[in-house]
Amino acid sequence: MQKIVINAELPSLNEYVNRERSSRYSGASLKHRYTVLCSVYTRAGMNAGVQFKWPCRLKFTWYLRDKRKDPDNVAFAKKFILDGFQQCGFMSNDNWAHITGFVDEFFVDKEHPRVEIEALGGQP
Repeated sequence: MQKIVINAELPSLNEYVNRERSSRYSGASLKHRYTVLCSVYTRAGMNAGVQFKWPCRLKFTWYLRDKRKDPDNVAFAKKFILDGFQQCGFMSNDNWAHITGFVDEFFVDKEHPRVEIEALGGQP
């Protein structure tokens, strides 16, 4: 199965909101930094031959250091990932014409936090 792997633990919704509340520039900086990070990992996947057939559903497998963050707050980081997909040309747009749905799974991996993204095909 082809997948893109983001070898990092991305910020949660709460972390992003706190940055936005402190300063909109701080929030924008955080978004930019993690979008670029996701773009770099996606480009590495592309260079290794990973391709998704659009439109498709995307499965996100989140590996976190611990269970301190709620799953819904963790899944917010899809925004950084999808924007990174667009930034590096992996996907032209993250609209309905390209994405038909999402599946999320959450696990703990203290040694190697990451996100793995796979294409599941079209409609559920």
